[in-house]
Amino acid sequence: YCFFNNAAIAAQAVVAATGERVSILDVDVHHGNGTQQIFWRRGDVLYVSLHAHPERQYPFFLGWPDETGEGEGSGANLNLPLRAGIDDDGYLVALDRGLEAIAATPGDAIVVSLGFDTYGNDPIGDFALTTAVYHECGRRVAALGRRLVILQEGGYHRPSLGANARAWLR
Repeated sequence: YCFFNNAAIAAQAVVAATGERVSILDVDVHHGNGTQQIFWRRGDVLYVSLHAHPERQYPFFLGWPDETGEGEGSGANLNLPLRAGIDDDGYLVALDRGLEAIAATPGDAIVVSLGFDTYGNDPIGDFALTTAVYHECGRRVAALGRRLVILQEGGYHRPSLGANARAWLR
């Protein structure tokens, strides 16, 4: 779906500039298999992904909960595959689990792969999120008090993109 992995590029730039660990929070409906692979053996970037379960959504072969990293990256990968039709409340439970892992990880920066293909009317995804939950997601991420790099990723229900982005950023 992409030519350049913007989240990986941003995370690497922060690591190179600061020498600090970075967390990537991927909230696009699809698992970021490229991001996971890039940082799989590295301990300086924590990758946390909330995504549709690989049993039913692309990329199918990665994004399973038992994939936690390898070597120096062991434990620096957290996959949270979610069921079809997950609603706002269920999604917030998963988000909190991911944010707990980020809060427990040193570093002052979070790169967010922000996808609105999690929206209930999105033609690609199969989640049931509403515009209202995006504000709460953004609030909870910001409440960690870390510097944020926010990259808009997926989202294919064009009439809702602006409202969803505004809600998250507020």
